[in-house]
Amino acid sequence: MSANATRRMTGGAALAEMLKLHEAAPMFGMGGFQLLPFYEACRVLGVQHYLINDERCGAFAADAYARVTNKPGLVDGTFGPGATNLATGLAEAFNAGMPMVAIIGDANREHAWKNMTQEARQLDVLRPLVKEAIRVEVISRIPEHIRRAFAVATSGRPGPVLIAVPEDIAHGEHDFDASDFWFDPGTLRAQARRSRPARDDLARAAALLAKAERPLILAGGGVHISEAYEALAALAEAQGIPVAHTMSGKGAIGCNHALSAGVFGRYSRIANDLIGMSDCLLVVGCKLGEIATKRFSLMPNGVPLIHLDIVAEEIGRTTRQDVALVGDARSGLEDLLAELGPRKGGRADWCAEVPKRMAAWLESAKDRLESVESPINVGRLMGELNKIMPADAVLVADGGFAGHWGGLLFDTKRAGRGFVADRGFASIGYGVPGGIGAQIGVGKGRRVVSLTGDGGFNMSMGDLETARRVGAPIVACIFNNAASGYVKALQHAVFGPGSYQSSDLVEMNYANIANAMGCQGIRVEDPEKLAGAIRAGLENTDTPTVLDIVVTRDPAKMLPAADNRTLKVNKGDRPV
Repeated sequence: MSANATRRMTGGAALAEMLKLHEAAPMFGMGGFQLLPFYEACRVLGVQHYLINDERCGAFAADAYARVTNKPGLVDGTFGPGATNLATGLAEAFNAGMPMVAIIGDANREHAWKNMTQEARQLDVLRPLVKEAIRVEVISRIPEHIRRAFAVATSGRPGPVLIAVPEDIAHGEHDFDASDFWFDPGTLRAQARRSRPARDDLARAAALLAKAERPLILAGGGVHISEAYEALAALAEAQGIPVAHTMSGKGAIGCNHALSAGVFGRYSRIANDLIGMSDCLLVVGCKLGEIATKRFSLMPNGVPLIHLDIVAEEIGRTTRQDVALVGDARSGLEDLLAELGPRKGGRADWCAEVPKRMAAWLESAKDRLESVESPINVGRLMGELNKIMPADAVLVADGGFAGHWGGLLFDTKRAGRGFVADRGFASIGYGVPGGIGAQIGVGKGRRVVSLTGDGGFNMSMGDLETARRVGAPIVACIFNNAASGYVKALQHAVFGPGSYQSSDLVEMNYANIANAMGCQGIRVEDPEKLAGAIRAGLENTDTPTVLDIVVTRDPAKMLPAADNRTLKVNKGDRPV
């Protein structure tokens, strides 16, 4: 359209036009009457939309897409149940700081609250789960609202933004001016609107680090959002500071890096011990929540703590800090290194502790990583994935069981988001849709493997059809233990052997189910056949592959780090 030209178009068409201008990600959703003009405009304009079989899975797929691209994931839901089905996925993105734009249909304003079909207080349900909720009341403001959604979703601590579009707005028409359709290229991906810590705070932090003999960096998922990999490595290497990470922060530095101390918190290799030895802690892009701090018991008293985070109110929320650095992780790390300047004398002995201790830990983990027991020890699967997966591959881990095994035992081979776990809300059912979103995000040139339990797969197996239809040839590894394994292991730890309630499932052959759905299904019962099955899955780029892996049924061996037979549980505490 030429300057000042007008074009009569529906509200739905205006939505699609703005998404196209924003180079929007593929959208996941399931249509309904309220948004039909939007769907038609997507078809005409070539805005990629993928039909999903469950709206929650659509939100999970959009979340995973956002994690591997830092572009806002897009999801939509129809009026009523479609909108409310987004709740869990929006909560995941909100808690994890993932940029997302969710569009939902809403009631025709002329008839709202007159018992319209599927009507509910959907905005009241979803508003606490998003950074901002926008209801379109004036059709001419649609371009403005979409710009606002992208700006909010990608700036500060990113998160989901909800746009509710009433039926009469989507179907209604308006003479839009060409000048209405513009976008801000700075808001197309996170981290938008970067900010920097105050100079005097940087000076105080640098002074603490400079005099420390055993400093340690604790990296969270904010490193990924900020894409602070080079800045983190530069600071760690120049100053001789080891780096530990949360489950979400895995890949902040390559797990094979000499300074990588692995995961810290509820699950740890050597990092928790290093935290206890450290004389200065630098926390970067981490909320220091329950998992990272072992229910707020891990951080040592009296040890100086510097906390760098984009959200000022997160600093001091769970743990006392000595210096607060408010700003973007990448910018803050760059400024901190500049403030420190060249270091006179390294910390060679301290840094040497990391590979020495890690080698000892790996030796102790051989019983899991190289296990020949049958049913298969999940650790053996993780050991094979570590050996076989390409350096640029992505491992997606479902909530709970899969996330814990992957968080502790999987190794990324380079810095970057090579490990995707839904730790914002830790809902199960993420594995398959998360794999779809990640695969679309990284493209077919890279491989995506997802981990899920049989319970998680039961929740989302319908979207295996989606993966096949949209051409996402993921490799889904199912921990088949005929149980809700995490819950059963907890029951075993808390109440003792045999005390299991509502945690057992029917034994299923998921390979047969996958084959019946037109995918490749391989059942693995022998640990010596794991490697061949994984390679067969990675080589198949035509369809999704399901590896139905029969793993231990012993609740005492279901957790990655603790043997439940010797685990001591304090009354009222969560053991793992």
